[in-house]
Amino acid sequence: MPQNQPQTQQFDLVILGAGSGGYACALRAAQHGLSVALVEKAKVGGTCLHVGCIPTKALLHAAEVADTARMASRFGVEATLTGIDMPAVLDYKDKVVSRLYKGLSGLVFGAKVTLVEGEGRLEGQPGHTPAVVVGDQRLTGRSVVLATGSYAKSLPGLDIGGPVMTSTEVLALDHVPKRTVVLGGGVIGVELASVLASFGSTVTIVEALPRLVAGEDEASSAALARAFKKRKITVRTNARFSAAERTGDGVTVTLEGGETLDADVLVVAVGRGPVTDGLGFEEAGVELDRGFVVADRRLRTSLPGVYAVGDIVPGPQLAHRGFAHGLFVADDIAGRNPLPVQDLLIPKVTYSSPEIASVGLTEAAAREQHGDAVQTYQYDLGGNGKSQILGTQGFVKVVRVEGGPIVGMHMVGERMGEQVGEAMLLVGWEATPADVTPLLHAHPTQNEAIGEAMLALA
Repeated sequence: MPQNQPQTQQFDLVILGAGSGGYACALRAAQHGLSVALVEKAKVGGTCLHVGCIPTKALLHAAEVADTARMASRFGVEATLTGIDMPAVLDYKDKVVSRLYKGLSGLVFGAKVTLVEGEGRLEGQPGHTPAVVVGDQRLTGRSVVLATGSYAKSLPGLDIGGPVMTSTEVLALDHVPKRTVVLGGGVIGVELASVLASFGSTVTIVEALPRLVAGEDEASSAALARAFKKRKITVRTNARFSAAERTGDGVTVTLEGGETLDADVLVVAVGRGPVTDGLGFEEAGVELDRGFVVADRRLRTSLPGVYAVGDIVPGPQLAHRGFAHGLFVADDIAGRNPLPVQDLLIPKVTYSSPEIASVGLTEAAAREQHGDAVQTYQYDLGGNGKSQILGTQGFVKVVRVEGGPIVGMHMVGERMGEQVGEAMLLVGWEATPADVTPLLHAHPTQNEAIGEAMLALA
């Protein structure tokens, strides 16, 4: 073999990226008896486990504990919130991540998946089996899965560093800033704004669109804006970022029109982009569109034998979507002929305070499809016993086709994310409210709110 020529190893399946989509695909493929190579340049678990879902939700739980202590007197409990020990909070967050990482690593090892550490690059030539090259190794497979995930985006001319940080850097913040500007009012932005406000920072959200979490039902956006106003979180919608200048003690943010906002920290939460650049995808023959991989319903790319899963495929950038993609592709490669993942049936939760949970069509989208045949009902949590015990406000909103199935559900309130599982089942099974009313919901639970909404519509 010529010197420096990569050594070739053959597998049934080679997966590039070990985030939610990649490791799910690897573990399921191993269950099917396939030989699997899993390539990862950082740590198994990807964004979700290390700098996304898990650490963010750990901080959100710490924020909930802080709010509970702050409001303890409402429940007759004498407690005092003396401050936030951010190093201790980070230690708690890191321990949660570490335990899950250890467990996941054990699963990969136990499944006899070959884990290859290093930065991989796709290679493809007409008439040849596609391969992933990692350093001096060339991994070929009957199938290759691209699962390279996403990165936190910034804006042109906005350099990340010091007081200017993305959702990744803010997870290591070792103090509570007095003033925070969050650039972006989507899911990530409102979650981080919620955390920092609970920790005691004065927070302003700057959002270019007319409302927060614009992908959600308008009623949910309005409820979140009202709740944030009560929490003294300033929300600036229809406001466009112009520039940011570092100052001696922080950063000055300039909006279009010349208005300035002074802050100790600027958190840039303007979305996530696909990690596809420089990995050989286009050179190998994989079609891209604005950086995303073009894939069909069965997640096949334009290069035969190559699939794509997760955040690099256009659609909701959610860990459980990537996980479902990974399972689907493994089953498909194994000849099990699974049903494709439907983006419309993927449940979404924004873990701010209050939470937003949804699945299916918004009211506006339903009316675009079904016109005047759309019926909605909004049950206020003021009538729900458990919500009153918890001291939360919000609603359960059901969108249905008149005389037909439930096509969307939207919920706002503390812990309402825990109710989205039933909502997903109802929309996925195309249930009617009358189908649900004979089924009992335990009392007193927030889950009863779903049952009450169904009774009203039936």
